[in-house]
Amino acid sequence: MLVKVIRKGLGMIVIFISWLTNPKPIKRIEARQVQAQAKVKGLALYQLWACPFCVKVRRAIHRLNVDIEMRDINAANYRQELKSQGGRVMAPCLRIEENGKVKWLYESSDIIRYLDDLIEQ
Repeated sequence: MLVKVIRKGLGMIVIFISWLTNPKPIKRIEARQVQAQAKVKGLALYQLWACPFCVKVRRAIHRLNVDIEMRDINAANYRQELKSQGGRVMAPCLRIEENGKVKWLYESSDIIRYLDDLIEQ
């Protein structure tokens, strides 16, 4: 019980600090913004709101100025989907759907690198 309270409190502190120090989104001309958004169309981020690694990925998404579907794995359906299709319940995890195939990418640094490379193409 005490561990949950401490974890929740620390999570709130992480979120507050992230909010205070959120990076500025990249500004693009409208045509480039539409292209960037189209590149992330088949992506969904499985995440936990107060997880520091998930916060790190969400900050990168904010900086890249794109909208990616967020799926909180506290919801039973998303947790089960992540376990059955992704192989394990671990956040963050990026679900990448392209050409009818689905890949699952774990690890925050790998997800950020993938998104940076994808949008810079």
